[in-house]
Amino acid sequence: MSGEVRGATTRAGEGPLLLGVRHHGPGSARAVRAALEAGAPRVVLIEGPPEADALVALAADEGMRPPVALLAHVADEPGRSAFWPLAEFSPEWVAITWAAGAGVPVRFMDLPAAHALARAEGKEGGEDAAQGDPGEPGSPGDAEVDAVRIDPLAVLAETAGYDDPERWWEDVVEHRDGGGDAFAPFDALGEAMGALREEYGTGGHDRDLVREAYMRIQVRTAQREFGPDEVAVVCGAWHVPALRQKVTVAADRTLLKGLPKVKVDMTWVPWTHRRLSRASGYGAGIASPGWYGHLFSAPDRPVERWLTKVARLLRDEDRLVSSAHVIEAVRLADTLAAMRGRPLPGLTETTDAIRAVMCEGSDVPLALVHDKLVVGDVLGEVPDSAPAVPLQRDLTRLQRKLRLKPEALERELELDLRKDTDAARSRLLHRLRLLGIGWGEPVESRGSTGTFRETWRLRWEPELSVRVAEAGVWGTTVVAAATARAESDAVGARALADVTALAERCLLADLPEALPVVMRVLADRAALDSDVGHLAQALPALVRSLRYGDVRSTDTAALGEVAMGLAERVFVGLPPACAGLDQDAALEMRGHVDAVHQAVGLLGELGAGRAGEGESGPRLSPPGAGMRGRWFSVLRVLGERDSVAGVVRGRCVRILVDGGGLAEDEAARFMGLALSRGTEPAEAAAWIEGFVGGGSGGGMLLVHDERLLGLVDDWLTGVPDRAFTDVLPLLRRTFSAYEPGVRRTLGELVRRGPAAGGAATAAGGIPGFGPELDGERADAVLPVLSLLLGVGAGAGTEGGLGANDGNDLVGVG
Repeated sequence: MSGEVRGATTRAGEGPLLLGVRHHGPGSARAVRAALEAGAPRVVLIEGPPEADALVALAADEGMRPPVALLAHVADEPGRSAFWPLAEFSPEWVAITWAAGAGVPVRFMDLPAAHALARAEGKEGGEDAAQGDPGEPGSPGDAEVDAVRIDPLAVLAETAGYDDPERWWEDVVEHRDGGGDAFAPFDALGEAMGALREEYGTGGHDRDLVREAYMRIQVRTAQREFGPDEVAVVCGAWHVPALRQKVTVAADRTLLKGLPKVKVDMTWVPWTHRRLSRASGYGAGIASPGWYGHLFSAPDRPVERWLTKVARLLRDEDRLVSSAHVIEAVRLADTLAAMRGRPLPGLTETTDAIRAVMCEGSDVPLALVHDKLVVGDVLGEVPDSAPAVPLQRDLTRLQRKLRLKPEALERELELDLRKDTDAARSRLLHRLRLLGIGWGEPVESRGSTGTFRETWRLRWEPELSVRVAEAGVWGTTVVAAATARAESDAVGARALADVTALAERCLLADLPEALPVVMRVLADRAALDSDVGHLAQALPALVRSLRYGDVRSTDTAALGEVAMGLAERVFVGLPPACAGLDQDAALEMRGHVDAVHQAVGLLGELGAGRAGEGESGPRLSPPGAGMRGRWFSVLRVLGERDSVAGVVRGRCVRILVDGGGLAEDEAARFMGLALSRGTEPAEAAAWIEGFVGGGSGGGMLLVHDERLLGLVDDWLTGVPDRAFTDVLPLLRRTFSAYEPGVRRTLGELVRRGPAAGGAATAAGGIPGFGPELDGERADAVLPVLSLLLGVGAGAGTEGGLGANDGNDLVGVG
């Protein structure tokens, strides 16, 4: 090494400076910085894909803020991709920034991504194993998924008497004071890894042999160019013994001969602390990136500063945490570390102190601390000068224009579509969803349910950068890509319902150029599809789309015509389709009937000018005209046909009752026929399920119409013993869906018996029921009612509401 050498060891003549590290370890990062300053190499080699050499200079850009990741993907197949994440406390990042400041060149020396992605066979993220060495617990590795693998840190921790590798690493590396020889930690760790490699060989990571052969070649090349002692190597500690090994160049080239290769593109993308966490499922190897970031950045007194952060977070959540809590928590953490024989309090000790002192023993606020601080939602940034596909640049432009900043923290966004900016935000989010870029997901609005309001849940995940790159094949702008994708999806859709759903999404995303193609495919599919179930599934989404015309200024006339035609075909085909169904098919058809009924309600006045054509014979005319009248005629036909499954007939009659399509006594007549002695008990039970089950509010209908309840009671008491066990599951499924209060009221009504019991029933003292108004109990609500109506405190007596005047406002009992 040239220049000064700090520490007791002189490295002249010892070959390259091998700095074996733990990826994303702040202790390793500090040690790397100290070793580079002491060794002053002329070139730094870093474990990573050589294709990134051209991107190293961007690390010094003011717009670059870790955590970030190198993203490599196959040029013509972006879904085959790989990430190399780097945080501010990653040794590799520290080496890059040190080299940039010292004017020293940086080169990546791992197996090229062109080979790694060719071997990955399309497994996304496979090459993250290049960062996920055996020294990274929980990393996905790369190839031999069936091989037995070892975790070197776990082996070393167990050898030292620790049952937790993280705690061992904290004690021997993170809590080291940093004094003495700058190279000693790497010599010790390299020696330990050498012993492990002698014992376990590749440890189940056989592909490392190929990677290490390529690394040795790159080290030799750098030594010839800069000198044998002028090269520093920053790599996973697991590889150090292999890089020290004496292997001929010919042997290394033999291992690399014939490797498959593809063309790859590479860039920097933002990353998050959450994705560095093992808890996220990505396997970057650390459970507490927020804690590690704090350890690396805190200039002094890390425990005191950490507990101050925790107190600030808890206070922001309106918890009573004072400075006295912080002082006591620091004392407790120090005491716990001393009792456990640890050099300094670690995350375990601070967490225990937080739980005991600040959270009063509760794990609920502690979970918030873990989520927000121990893991964290830090999102990195990359400069605009970083390579990107045109679609990514257009998306970035739109995000800035609409003030929609990507954030790792999940948040809800309320949009009022009557405002131009919010409408543009809605279009962007819908277009991205259509492209498979799930930045936002629509959720149910807490306020108005009108079509002018939307609520989105937003969260930017690093892998969305891959989705953007994949979507780049559809176009160079978001609107062009979404249009092309919609047209392709329409042509390739298999089911009619898929096409109608796509039409709805095109309206939401405001893609007028895609709609003609979608509508043409929709019309063709609708004309050819004769399955009533398919038509019924397709109609609701099509009808929902009609609602967007007023809010989004979209011409939906063509959709209206298709919807009307589709509804007419459903009306004609539904009666024969409902005959001869088994139990499962009948339940599915009941769902179709419900969906069509909702769709007809949304169609509104579209069919007002079309006369309903019903069956001949005496009947009550359906209310209203046009589409609704036609639908009620179909429901009556279904309700009267014995060949239709009971659950479907019951639901049709219930819809007619709710819509006023039956006379006062007809509901009882339909139920009486369905529950007559000649009907099979199972079929009768299915009718009851259709009429009062399925979350349709049937329980309240029985509560308020005791005639119907009496019919059900009479039928149930007349079911033969041998048939009762067969119908019991159906009845239990029906009545168990009711609210507890509804079930309790029905039980009281059945226990009381028919209302004709009159005075005798009332005299029996059954609470809550009686044939007459209880005046005293009615008067009890009048003060509150007067307050609500604003008629004065004395409204219950003179000139106010008396018990008899309030009969329409208070219930009996």
